[in-house]
Amino acid sequence: MNIKEDIIQSHQRISPYIHRTPVFTSQLIDEIAGATLFFKCENFQKMGAFKMRGATNAILQLSDTQKQQGVVTHSSGNFAQALALAAKKLNIRAYIVMPEDAPEVKKKAVEGYGGIITQCKPTLEARQRTAADIQQKKGATFIHPFNDFNVILGNASAGKELLEDCPELDAIIVPVGGGGLISGIALSALAFGNNCKAIGAEPSNVDDAYRSLESGSIQQNTTTDTIADGLKTSLGDITFNIINNHVEKIITVSEEEIVEAMRLIWERMKIIVEPSSAVALAAVLKSKDTFKHKKIGLILSGGNVDLRNLPFH
Repeated sequence: MNIKEDIIQSHQRISPYIHRTPVFTSQLIDEIAGATLFFKCENFQKMGAFKMRGATNAILQLSDTQKQQGVVTHSSGNFAQALALAAKKLNIRAYIVMPEDAPEVKKKAVEGYGGIITQCKPTLEARQRTAADIQQKKGATFIHPFNDFNVILGNASAGKELLEDCPELDAIIVPVGGGGLISGIALSALAFGNNCKAIGAEPSNVDDAYRSLESGSIQQNTTTDTIADGLKTSLGDITFNIINNHVEKIITVSEEEIVEAMRLIWERMKIIVEPSSAVALAAVLKSKDTFKHKKIGLILSGGNVDLRNLPFH
């Protein structure tokens, strides 16, 4: 297996269906951080998040027979939208299992992209059971939101682009939820970086990835109480294995630090990011000594925010 070649091929495969997102900088935020920061703006990706990359790559890897029978996933948010839109572009049916309490705005977005929604109770067991039921009845192929190597390779294309634009990065900071993004970025840092480290950023309230990396085995969360709603998921076996081998460390940040970083990006860079994206900047600001005078990439993972429910007071 040649990871570099796999990422290059995945990137070529998905390029007609995604945006090559821009890299933004902010002199003022650099001064605050004491480092030179490069923000990879996946909030400008199609459907508003990096997940379009992995969803598209996974669908394009299916056989013609599989494409005819459609795809199914369970997701309450961005991956639901990504898979629905990627499937629509390729004229494939997408069955999306969503918990009953998923935000209406996200359900509407999935429907707008042509996704066929089945609602279920808001538990992981109910989501998995409902998805398995659809698989059996419709013959659809299940695509996991993050614990899928083709999804990870698609996500890795964001890191490849960033390192093409900014080849001398010392590290890339990545928000961590299920680990699908940081796994891809870690593989890209390995393949295309010049001694570039992948570092995770995670809310302290849901620090399962931090604990998993420290202990060497997958840990779970007992609470999901964080404003960073995209980072509540626990790691999968594939993502954990990549993180365990290729991620330098994971920095945890408080809810207050996330909100402050989000405010800074909105106010100073004039761009909309969701709380999960701001976790990366929060980690840099918390660990200024670690990153002092260094060139740091940050993945702004998405911009799908409920404008009626902002954390700024």
